Amino acid sequence: MSASSVIESKGSIYQGAALILISELFLVGSGMAIKQIGDQLPVEMIVFFRNLLGVMLLLPWLLNNGFSAIRTSRLHLHFMRAGVGVVAMGCLFYTWGHLPLAQAALLKQTAPFFMPVLAFFWLGERIGWLVKVSILIGFSGVYMILNPQEGVFNWVVLVALGGAFLGALAKVTVRNLRSTEPAQRIVFYFSFFSTLIAFVPAVIGWQPLTWPLFGLLVVVAACSTLAQLLLSKAYGMAPAGQLGPFTYGSVAFAVLLGWLIWDEVLATYTWIGIGLICGAGLVAMLGKARAA
Repeated sequence: MSASSVIESKGSIYQGAALILISELFLVGSGMAIKQIGDQLPVEMIVFFRNLLGVMLLLPWLLNNGFSAIRTSRLHLHFMRAGVGVVAMGCLFYTWGHLPLAQAALLKQTAPFFMPVLAFFWLGERIGWLVKVSILIGFSGVYMILNPQEGVFNWVVLVALGGAFLGALAKVTVRNLRSTEPAQRIVFYFSFFSTLIAFVPAVIGWQPLTWPLFGLLVVVAACSTLAQLLLSKAYGMAPAGQLGPFTYGSVAFAVLLGWLIWDEVLATYTWIGIGLICGAGLVAMLGKARAA
């Protein structure tokens, strides 16, 4: 490989890492906005507005490419992915509103520990020994965050884990769909079906909207959408194995911003859990890189 190719490769990794970190910052920004409105609006409304904006952003693409761009023979899998994804999103948004910012950001990162197991049973993918070790370490960290030693069991943590599991299932579904479906079609059907699924619960639990609340809903949707776009852009610049560790930047951002804005102080057991989960995530990425 020439010197210019090496420099170009390193530049792509640095740019991808920067985009990942900015993406994670937007993700935490979304969580901060949800934390502000979580006790004033039901989760169902927040999920609905988040997906409605996604559809609106994709309309220009649909008008430009025509309905042939969304023709598919796998509509049932698209609908399944949207149904699972909406529930996972609801769990995530609920935990943003009811857990310290850092805990909510961290527990979202447990999804990679579920994915190898789901891929093993559904897609027949082999699980390497390093990944198995990382799963055990990761859930040891979750146990520390649950903190049963102190006799205080936080059920919201289980909601977060449920959301991470469903998020992993949605990603495995996407991996299955990618064998025949382009990314734009997958994103469109997710946004479209998610809006339809979230509409009825949002209407049932509807609360009056003030302009400040509506503004925060726009912030949630905009931050979430930007985070997804930046993440997609980053993974197009460098391998996922090289950029994956930077996704844990959201935990650092959440710890700092939670402390600065809400004076959130984490218990010792939570810090130990953070270390275990982050370490396990890095081990899992190393295991996947070796398998590749």
